[in-house]
Parts: sequence; C-alpha cells; structure tokens
Amino acid sequence: MSPPCLRLILGDQLTPNISSLRDMAPEQDMILMCELATEATYVHHHKQKLVLVLSAMRHFARELRLLGFKVHYVTLDAQDNSGSFFSEIESVLARSGCRHVALTEPAEYRLQDQFRHWQQQHPQWQIDIREDDRFLCSHDSFRRWAQDRKQLRMEYFYRQLRQEYGILMEQGQPAGGQWNFDRENRKPLPANRVMPTQPQFMPDEITLDVIKLVESHFGQHFGSLESFNHAVTREQALLQLSHFLDSSLPLFGDYQDAMRQDEPWLYHSLLSTSINLGLLNPLEVIQAAQEQWQQGQAPLNAVEGFIRQIMGWREYVRGLYWLHMPEYASRNYLNAYRSLPSFFWSADTDLNCLQQCISQTRDYAYAHHIQRLMVIGNFALLAGLDPEQVSRWYLEVYADAYEWVELPNVLGMVLFADGGEMASKPYAASGAYINRMSNYCKHCRYDVRRKSGPDACPFNYLYWDFMARHESLLSQNPRLGLTYRQLHKMDEEQQQVLQQSARIFLKSLDQTD
Repeated sequence: MSPPCLRLILGDQLTPNISSLRDMAPEQDMILMCELATEATYVHHHKQKLVLVLSAMRHFARELRLLGFKVHYVTLDAQDNSGSFFSEIESVLARSGCRHVALTEPAEYRLQDQFRHWQQQHPQWQIDIREDDRFLCSHDSFRRWAQDRKQLRMEYFYRQLRQEYGILMEQGQPAGGQWNFDRENRKPLPANRVMPTQPQFMPDEITLDVIKLVESHFGQHFGSLESFNHAVTREQALLQLSHFLDSSLPLFGDYQDAMRQDEPWLYHSLLSTSINLGLLNPLEVIQAAQEQWQQGQAPLNAVEGFIRQIMGWREYVRGLYWLHMPEYASRNYLNAYRSLPSFFWSADTDLNCLQQCISQTRDYAYAHHIQRLMVIGNFALLAGLDPEQVSRWYLEVYADAYEWVELPNVLGMVLFADGGEMASKPYAASGAYINRMSNYCKHCRYDVRRKSGPDACPFNYLYWDFMARHESLLSQNPRLGLTYRQLHKMDEEQQQVLQQSARIFLKSLDQTD
C-alpha cells in the first residue's frame, strides 16, 4: 500500500473526480480545504462571489464526507487559521504522517507560481501538481495549435475542438453547412417579449452562515447580498442547466446580444459560475445543449452560439492566458492611463446604459457578455481607461471572474491592449450600437441622435475621438477602412467639434475622480 497522501482542493475545484482525487484511498488519505482571507482580499471580490465560493466549498466538503472521505476543513474564522495554504498543508503533514501531497494545478498564474515555488523549497515531500483535465484543451495542445501561427484567432481553434470532440458535426462537416451562426444571433429584443423567470435557490443554513460571515469580515467590499441566488451545489447547478435548456436556449441565439432596461437575465444561461467552480463539467453542458438540437428542441443557431461560448471562447482565452503569462498582464498597446471613474463603483452616472449595467453588477455580481463588452468595456476603451485598473475591476465585481478568463477577455477583447492578438479590431462603437441592441437610450438624459455638444450621447463623440487619437496605430487595420474613410470625409471644423466635446467630457471624468 502506498503511503498516506494529503490532497488539497482549491475553491474552484469542486469536482469529485478532479485529478487530485482520482486515485484516492479513502481509508488512509485526507482531503484539505481552506478558507483564506488572502484569497478573499488579494482583490476585493464582490460580496456575492465570496458567499458563492465559500458556501459551495462547504457544501462540497459535506458531499465528500458523505462519500466516505476524510476532510480537514479550515474555516475563515477558525482561531487556528494560519492564513496560508502552505502553513495549513505543513501543519496537516506534521500531524497526519502524510509525506505525499497531491493537488490539481491552480487555474490562476499567481497561485500556480506560489505552489511551484513552494514545491521547489520542500524536496523532502513528494508534491504532485496534476493537470486540470476538466478543460477540453490542455496547455500543451494549445501551444501546439498556436505554434507558427501568425494570428491566433478563436474561430479556427474552435473549429478544431468541434472536430476533435465531434460536436455539431455531420459526416465530417459542420452541422447546417457552416461553423458559425453569429450573423443570426444579433436581433434586438421585441418590446412585448416576456422573459423567462429564473429558478430560486433559497439559502440553507450553510449559506446563511456564510452570508453572515462575509458581511462581518468583508462588509466594505463592493456589492449587495440581498439578492443572492447563485447555485452553490451540483444539484442546484443541474437545475439551472435544465431550466436554461428548456426555457431559454431556444431563443438564446436570436437575442444573445440584446439588452433591456431592468432585465438582467434575458435568455442567458447563468451557468458560468457553476462551470468555473467545477459544479458542472463543460463537456456535459455542451453535450446537453447539442442533444436539445438533435431532438428538435432548440434551433441550430442558438445551440451553436451557446456552445461557441464554452468550447470556443472559454477554452481559447484560457489557452492564451497560459501561453503568455505573466507578461500578458502588463500589455497596454494603446497607452491608456486614465483612472477608473468613481461611478464604476457607485453607478452614479447620467449615462443610462452604464448606470443599468453597473447597478446590475452591484446587485447580482452579473452582467451578460454584451453588457460587459459593448457597454462597460466599450466605454473603458473609448475613454482610455488604464488596462490594469479595468482588469482589476472586472476581476473584483463578477461572480464568475477568475484571472485566467477575465484577463484575456479584458485586455484582448475589451481594451485591445494586446495589439490585436485576440481581436481582429477594437470593439469600439458609438451610441447607435447600444440604441440598436437595447432600449437603454430611451431612458437616458443624453440624445443618442446628437453627435456632439452637452446633450449628445458621449459614446458618439468619444468614438470618433478614439479613432482620431489612435489613427497612427489603427488606420491600416483592414476592418477599420470604412471608419477612417468616414472620418476623413468630415471637414476640419466637424472633427474639431467632436474632439472638443470629447475633451470636455473626459476632463469632467478627471476632475471628479
């Protein structure tokens, strides 16, 4: 019999068959789980994210014990909580007689770097850091795919994974004769469309205890706990999945880019928190969606659009993250250094679209991808906000945010700070896009039809000011040729008026923050 092994489970590894547990001997091995203040405060995570992670961890520990495993669980408020993964591991090793430690690789660079360093410092222990094979593409596989490519476009990576896993394929060809149905997934929401309701997960005793703990220890963090309704167990996550497949997936494709005043959920799945925690396996979610199409319960454009988010974007951004870290985090291609405005925390702004999205973020630790990219992110891009500050904000405020998924999305997609490695052009847009995809502008004090002046939608003049500011960097981009032709058709006075409106607005941001 092999010697006893201590197996560490991190807060986003809540999967019974995770690689660190796969060869566990329940009669002799021990599982260690730790709640650490340092993990809650290296950035000031949204209070709902803290409740979600801590409650899910405690529920998972209970599940493991019911399966017959020995679990040593260190709560945040335990008197002997050392505040360090490594001190807790060493303490258990000293008491238990274990000389072997197994863990699944941390998902974030900062933690993996710490664990690799600790591993090198303690050759007396056998420390086995295993691959996280819950993802569909390994680090090595992504590196092989990326090798010698001039452009690392998600679309081609996504096609390769579709083929590899046989998802939405028919006789070696993509179902429906095309790989991507994005053009069919950009419809504005009809005014009379009634949204499906979401499942309600009443907090049990474990979650209620965690809510009290978070309010006591992290009450100054961003966010409200009044509306906490996240799935904290696999059972709840499966219920959320079933609800999405039945009630939302059929229309998800058509309206996945739409936004509506005071409607946070629309047809979105709300599954990213459960997948990123490990309560759901990404492949089981993908296969469940594919089955809905195969059974005629959901159209192909909806199913393909949803699967692309998980099999395409989720895997792709993780691959880019590990390919380029830690250097990637410091990129700032557009030399943007403006500080984050205070309304990113207060939601106190006259721009209704931003007020809606930031308020929703505060209340639910959630906003869907277009709200994050084309409202909040678009503003950050046009206003020249500092990528480091913007990335930190996204990591702090969303319940599904982990650096491996947040950082490439913000630096690459939102801010074009990587110079186009991820996105083929900056995702910059005027107020017309927001007006087309939402009813936000109807409730705004600014006029989306005006291009300049104090009553004009700031997105309009900020858009043209952004293009003028960065012409030397962006004018050769083939996807921006029409934009720069339009800019050059404007007479000098018109351009000056737009830029003056932008200067006045941006100065107001600098004066108040």
